[in-house]
Amino acid sequence: MTGQKSDAEVNTTDGARNRRVTGIGRVLIAVYGLLALAATGRSFVQIAESFADAPLSYSLSALAAVIYIVATVALVRSGRGWYRVAWVTIGFELLGVLVIGALSLVEPDLFQHKTVWSVFGRGYGFVPLVLPLLGMWWLARRAPGRA
Repeated sequence: MTGQKSDAEVNTTDGARNRRVTGIGRVLIAVYGLLALAATGRSFVQIAESFADAPLSYSLSALAAVIYIVATVALVRSGRGWYRVAWVTIGFELLGVLVIGALSLVEPDLFQHKTVWSVFGRGYGFVPLVLPLLGMWWLARRAPGRA
């Protein structure tokens, strides 16, 4: 035993991954990846140029970026562990966009500088609000072990 997978094991793993990431799943993952890139770039620039102006807002943008990166990876990977990671990150994303979105309307002084989740993701065409709902729907339909 060398610890390497046989061709059958590799093909089975690849086949499971390919079945999981088809159609709308590919679009969903692409949008998550794009949002991860956009949020990472935005938070990097905000933190590098003017972190002292709005540390809460810019830290939340960085947190959103990390969530989108981890969610993207979890959606691409197969297995029960990654499935759980996807649910946790996407659930956290939905909670974040709802809480920060509501707070940015009720207490705008807290968020004088915009975050990815401000006003429910208005600066991103409300994609941050819709995306976790679609992600949860997609995950629910593709639970590990489901035929």
